[in-house]
Amino acid sequence: MSKRFLSSQHGYSLVEISIVLAVMGLLVGSVSVGKDVIQQAEHYKLTQKFVLPWKQAYDQYYQRTGVMLGDNQVAPTYMVAGAEAYLSYDDGSVAGIPQNYLQTGRRICHGQGYPQGSVGIGDRTLANQDLHWLLDRVGIRMPPGRAEDKEDRYVYEDSNGNPAEMQICFQWNPDRTVSGSGNVMVLRGLTPDMARMLDQFVDGKPDALEGRFRQQNNDNNDREQSRQRPGHEWLANNTYAMGNQVPTAFSLGESQDENRVILLTAHWIMDQ
Repeated sequence: MSKRFLSSQHGYSLVEISIVLAVMGLLVGSVSVGKDVIQQAEHYKLTQKFVLPWKQAYDQYYQRTGVMLGDNQVAPTYMVAGAEAYLSYDDGSVAGIPQNYLQTGRRICHGQGYPQGSVGIGDRTLANQDLHWLLDRVGIRMPPGRAEDKEDRYVYEDSNGNPAEMQICFQWNPDRTVSGSGNVMVLRGLTPDMARMLDQFVDGKPDALEGRFRQQNNDNNDREQSRQRPGHEWLANNTYAMGNQVPTAFSLGESQDENRVILLTAHWIMDQ
């Protein structure tokens, strides 16, 4: 009686207050879930409207020219940026196979973007090996990307709400490269959750050392500590911030929700 009397003094019954609190809890929960749903939808959009179209642009270049992106049409090497490569001896004394070429492994990009964690010599040196110029030259329309003249970039939010930029490049990896040998698409600026989602999407194997989508790695497979083995997690997670820790798959980083989530680089092995 006393509780009912006290609550009625303020115009609300205990039942009404309980209903209001329950509704408030549902609203707060739905806002949290809604944020995750929106982020998942944004990741799907990035995959369908940016990453896959760039794979298709690479394939179209091969179909129209008969060579890899940036290769020499007169004397093809079957390597990305092959126009910059040359044989150690051009007198016919050595075979025209990758290990006899010099100046290989250069990335074809549009601007340097993220220089950290590089694998290979670096970005291309010839002016006519620019990613945009090569595609424009053969009439291939690039995906919309971030903006005009930034078609190779895409901006999205990490799980803490901070902006991150993904950049697309292409390069050739020599044999025994942990992230896959041959011609690869280089995806710079992936959050760990984005990298795992793309890995699962591309080859159904969310493994950083197996399948066609792998984490960039400076080591070779002949090194004992990095030899390929099944079940290797991506070497980072979303609790790590940019630049202040050595990430691992299972350890806990700073886990501060105001930090910029660490960004990774992946290699997607191309079909040719």
